[in-house]
Amino acid sequence: MKHATKLAAISSLALALGIATAPAFAQGELVGTDALDERIDDIEESVAEDIARSEDSSRFGNPEYREGLSGSASLSYTGKTGNNESQELALGARMRYAAGKFVHNIGLAIEFTDEEGTSTKEDVFGVYDANYYIDDSFYVFALGRVKTDGLADVSADPANTYDTDAYLGVGPGYRIFNTPEMTWRVQAGIGVSYLKDGLDNEVTETGYLAASRFFYKFNDDIFLTNDTDILKSDTALRANNDLGVNFKMTDVYSTRVSYLTEYNDSRAIRTDNKLGIALVFGF
Repeated sequence: MKHATKLAAISSLALALGIATAPAFAQGELVGTDALDERIDDIEESVAEDIARSEDSSRFGNPEYREGLSGSASLSYTGKTGNNESQELALGARMRYAAGKFVHNIGLAIEFTDEEGTSTKEDVFGVYDANYYIDDSFYVFALGRVKTDGLADVSADPANTYDTDAYLGVGPGYRIFNTPEMTWRVQAGIGVSYLKDGLDNEVTETGYLAASRFFYKFNDDIFLTNDTDILKSDTALRANNDLGVNFKMTDVYSTRVSYLTEYNDSRAIRTDNKLGIALVFGF
């Protein structure tokens, strides 16, 4: 049986954009305008997230975080009765603890869905990411992640659905270039990968990580990024490369063109490619 581990995210990505929010429609759910508002919000959020993948909060050396504990949390619950009965619960939280050169980040997402008394989603995803900045060029990291699917054992294809997907790794990182116009940092590490599928088959193996984060600024409005992640284990060699160009033509017009390549030599078709175009325009 072939098992594949998702590449662990080694560093956080964030892009601050000024996006104007259009006024919502005044009518309600009965005539459909509320549903349209929600759909538009989903589209805007998806575009903003795609654009946000291009910037790295740690790109220019030791980030200046507020000392101590900070973060945010959100909770959503909906329950429906009548012709159809369903319940949905979603919880998300981000926490950061900064103490000088040592920064800890924790993220947690929990989603549960029940329809007509039957569970249709039981997902838990958590990440711990710690960085110690020795100086502006050299740092070390520790990364832990775990993702569980409570319904993997009842899915249509349990052998290819993972009940538990976990990883723990450590390693050093170094900034080769660190200027406002160009930055390039590389990092590598070693860790342990754990997989358990819906048939309770388990695989624990050593995983070797390598990553590169490159940024080049053409001018104040255009910059290029190229992010590469590689994970080698006994199961497979897996690699992702995300090349993107961001344009901010005006305060109300931003766009990102990206090309994502995903390679996994344990698959019959080893390479997947995705072209993405994200556009934000406000007036």
